[in-house]
Amino acid sequence: MKSFLWFVLGLVTAGLLTYVFHVVSPNERIIEKVIVSEGEQFSYELDLPKDFEFAGEKVPLDEEDIIERFDREMYVNSYWHSHTILVLKRAQRWLPMIDKILKEEGVPSDFKYLCIIESDLMLTARSGSGAAGFWQFMPSTAREYGLTVTKEVDERYHVEKATHAACEYLMKAKNRLGTWTLAAAAYNRGVTGILKGMKDQKVDNYYDLLLNQETSRYVFRILALKEIMSEPKKYNFELSTHQLYNQEKTRTVTVTKTISNLAEFAKQEGVNYKILKRHNPWLRQNKLTVRKGKSYVITLPQSE
Repeated sequence: MKSFLWFVLGLVTAGLLTYVFHVVSPNERIIEKVIVSEGEQFSYELDLPKDFEFAGEKVPLDEEDIIERFDREMYVNSYWHSHTILVLKRAQRWLPMIDKILKEEGVPSDFKYLCIIESDLMLTARSGSGAAGFWQFMPSTAREYGLTVTKEVDERYHVEKATHAACEYLMKAKNRLGTWTLAAAAYNRGVTGILKGMKDQKVDNYYDLLLNQETSRYVFRILALKEIMSEPKKYNFELSTHQLYNQEKTRTVTVTKTISNLAEFAKQEGVNYKILKRHNPWLRQNKLTVRKGKSYVITLPQSE
């Protein structure tokens, strides 16, 4: 009897091993099903676009190195479901305003994807090195481009002002480096770093430069987000309209005098301190000092 039971157990074990270690033929596709809200997502091989551009500049997808670097970022972002879904949700709220400013400043619309890879469109984004806001300015760079950074006010968290400052940086970088792609790389590496690399390596474009890993991936992360967000359904990101984060109706209050207690100010305006800070993350303390001749514009929810 024992011999028979061991024989049966052996057959079952062999069957399970055959199932687990089944070799998938080239024509078979392994499908991983992931439930997302009201739809479904499936993981499978991705087909890269045959032709692609960034800010009107061609990406050399005929080079194996370029294909592999682009391919990596496409897989990372198309299967990083929670991250990409949340970015798509936030984009509905923030990209219209960012796109409008980019257009006003003469910066290509594709740079909105740079903003996304910098901060994931999180209002309170802050890096370990001290960069902050949607565009991840360091304090010194922010001040150089006209943003106020003090204990009470940090305009790196002011989306509109920081976007204008980023446009100024990008325009200057493009004028010095010659292409928008190099300007994008410089946002990560710095104009001086890119110029030095080009001089030392005797090349004149981003795709020929040997760079540190972060900057080497940087532009390709932008390209991947552009492709996925331009055609989300192609990559099975189908979110219902009601699931997106919509733009909120707001009003503004111009402040010309010091506010000693912002929580009390919020109550006077019919909201609470949490809501005030949500709409104005650039206010860093519970007071706002307004010097003579200075004024601030505070954003509040529109009254019902």
